[in-house]
Amino acid sequence: MTPEILANPAKRRGDRPSTTDRPGAFHRRLPGYAPTPLISAPALAAALGLAELHVKVEADRFGLPAFKMLGASWATYRALVERLGAEPEWRDLAGLRAAVAPLGPLTLAAATDGNHGRAVARMAAWLGYDAHIFVPAGTAAARIDGIASEGARVTVVDGTYDDAVATSAALASDDVLVVSDTSWEGYTEIPASVIDGYSTIFAEVDEQLAGPPDVVCVQLGVGALAAAAVGRHGDHAAIVAVEPHQAACGLRSAEAGHPVTVPGPHDSIMAGLNCGTLSVVAWPAISTGVDVFVAVDDDAAERAMRALASVGIEAGETGAAGLAGLQALAGTEHGAVELTGRSALIICTEGPTDPVAYERIVGRRPTGTG
Repeated sequence: MTPEILANPAKRRGDRPSTTDRPGAFHRRLPGYAPTPLISAPALAAALGLAELHVKVEADRFGLPAFKMLGASWATYRALVERLGAEPEWRDLAGLRAAVAPLGPLTLAAATDGNHGRAVARMAAWLGYDAHIFVPAGTAAARIDGIASEGARVTVVDGTYDDAVATSAALASDDVLVVSDTSWEGYTEIPASVIDGYSTIFAEVDEQLAGPPDVVCVQLGVGALAAAAVGRHGDHAAIVAVEPHQAACGLRSAEAGHPVTVPGPHDSIMAGLNCGTLSVVAWPAISTGVDVFVAVDDDAAERAMRALASVGIEAGETGAAGLAGLQALAGTEHGAVELTGRSALIICTEGPTDPVAYERIVGRRPTGTG
């Protein structure tokens, strides 16, 4: 299927929300924190006409195979601080667990296509809480097993990701804290904190790169990562947002000039992007901060996975979508983003979370799976 490319008619330059290091300082106190690698990929850059291509590889973040722990941990923490009524003093995980103990037993609930739910479940385990995670029908068994391995109860919802979101949202109570990376009317504070949590990725990039990139290509989904990219780089870089044809809610919303829901089925192999509705707290940044929206098909994601594997980067289907977006833009006349001779940043948002699919697509098992 031919990629669909839309130059955002509402794009405007200007001041973006200020960024702070509060999430980064928080993350550095969590067990296993380390900046993820930023890898230069000159061969891929040359194929795209770029001067430089850097890949931020989020395949091992706090021992999990995706970046989602950054948002899930910070959002959970900020929600617990709100319940406590004051910022606690703590130095390490044991201190944090003791600090939130007065809140009593809690269950953390979330909807997910895999990675966010596993991150919420890990945060629950760290704090001694229960976790109940909802996944849409068709979620790969390996991703469900990954969530369950964190000690969470996993419920498969007969429907789309959006249906799973609605199911989890209905559980909110004094004893159940819903930690969603998307938002809806009356539920915005936690998803806004998720966006803030993702800023750690771009803060690390700023330290790892000699200068800011000209182009930043990010996966869209519900929009949280893209909103974080706009917040950090939207005043100086062209922002490209990538999503599957089947769930191109960002592109359709930009066309319409307001948020639009794309009905299911959302069945792309880019499972983390199978979202039919943008987060309402992400939309303001996305609507004016993204330069171009790109919708790609599953074949494009598979080609990007193989291209990344050729330079030693093992990416899952969603993780390769950023490169798929740049490949769709290369050599096209879209009137929004010039690639030739420029520097670009993509985020490999996940490793091969479905090893069976990875072997089918790339032709070998991912490292460490036998």
